[in-house]
Amino acid sequence: MQESNRITIWEEGEYSYPRACGFVPFLTAYLHEGAGDARPCMLVIPGGGYAFVSPREGAIIARKFYDFGMNAFVLTYTVNPLSDAPLKDQSLRDAARALRLIRVRAAEFRIRPDRIAICGFSAGGHLSASLCVHWKTVFDERFGAVSPRPDAAILSYPVITSGSYAHRGSFINLLGKDATEEELRYWSLEKHVSRDTPPCFLWHTATDESVPVENSELFAAALRRQGISYALHIFSEGHHGLSLANEDWIEGRGCDPYTEDQTRRVVQALREGRFPMTEEARTFLFYADPEAQQAGPKDHTVPEVTVWPDLAFAWLNKQWPEGKR
Repeated sequence: MQESNRITIWEEGEYSYPRACGFVPFLTAYLHEGAGDARPCMLVIPGGGYAFVSPREGAIIARKFYDFGMNAFVLTYTVNPLSDAPLKDQSLRDAARALRLIRVRAAEFRIRPDRIAICGFSAGGHLSASLCVHWKTVFDERFGAVSPRPDAAILSYPVITSGSYAHRGSFINLLGKDATEEELRYWSLEKHVSRDTPPCFLWHTATDESVPVENSELFAAALRRQGISYALHIFSEGHHGLSLANEDWIEGRGCDPYTEDQTRRVVQALREGRFPMTEEARTFLFYADPEAQQAGPKDHTVPEVTVWPDLAFAWLNKQWPEGKR
């Protein structure tokens, strides 16, 4: 496997964000070496409540789909660590630019430009689903008319709705505490599924304590109403953020920390006094401390849930029946 150095998705002068601290969103590629047919591609978008980009839903997922024969990328996108600089559409523009860059450079990466799937988790699932329903609104001048529309999506315990089943923290980081009704409606994704939305595979656990399972159910119902091919798997138990739900995930094997680039930069900025030490900042520093993370509850495998990648890959093969996988 060839794991590339980071591929910066924004050119100099194109990107700015108040809490970037020198961070620029980037892709990390997992590409099969050698000559051969172009392969389908998976773009992985980890979760983190739009406050961080989880390493436990990044490289470990890309390597799983790499083992299925796909080429894969992980997107480290813009987040709002201190909950004080609403993202608005910045993360969505990151995702759209990343997918368009992959599609433009498909020959170089030896991928099929018409076989690019997106796999998002939690808030990364919201970002992925946002690209599925709002892809027509996020073109920019670079890459001309190349489309940011995914050819398929895998949505893992996704944040979807801004309504009564919302994960409020994600929407505060995305829109701020004073979001308008119009903004909340735009980012409540079950309201925007159309005939142009790509096929979607969703999975959730019935006991998810952070992002209620109704998020996936609402999106699946909207897909059904529009006649979009979809699959919905609800597992009987398991807490939020399960990733692969296996021993590798528990032990952190393959959970490369590069997705924490912006987090590390903001931590350093706080310690140097470049930002006010608000209550939100103190909370952020606590949760960014590895020792605090290790002191949390012990995860355990959920055998029922570990099958989701096989189910998702079988579903993809049904969507893309011809050609090499």
